[in-house]
Amino acid sequence: MSRHIQVTFDARDPRALSYFWRDALGYVHPGPPGVDVPEAVDPLSLWDDFLARIGVPEEQWNTRSAIEDPKGQGPRVFFQQVPEGKVAKNRVHLDVRAAPGLQGEERMAALEAECARLVALGATRVHREEPAPPLSAGHIMMTDPEDNEFCLD
Repeated sequence: MSRHIQVTFDARDPRALSYFWRDALGYVHPGPPGVDVPEAVDPLSLWDDFLARIGVPEEQWNTRSAIEDPKGQGPRVFFQQVPEGKVAKNRVHLDVRAAPGLQGEERMAALEAECARLVALGATRVHREEPAPPLSAGHIMMTDPEDNEFCLD
């Protein structure tokens, strides 16, 4: 029997981090339960009114956020506010598969292009690992806006 997973990030600012990862992964924010989301409206923008309507205090509105794969294939990603900052290297990280099937210079060029896009969204480039066949096709190590490590693979 297979299981569905959700990837959870501890965050200082769940909403801001969810916007970064939404744009990085091509995901979407789900709308509030029972609320119809008009075509051109960002579903996350509807959450404040929803939370106010159900009585959630305003200071709790940015304590969590989520994004989902619009095709329903990838895991849901959840962001929860925590009081402490990041203190050490992640023991688990995401590999963003930006160049599947590509090899050599074509692969690294695709990774570099994606790296530039993610830096423009707020990520930081850490280092580039050159291809070392047969065990490594090369990757770029990065951090998101809250310093969580991830790789462009």
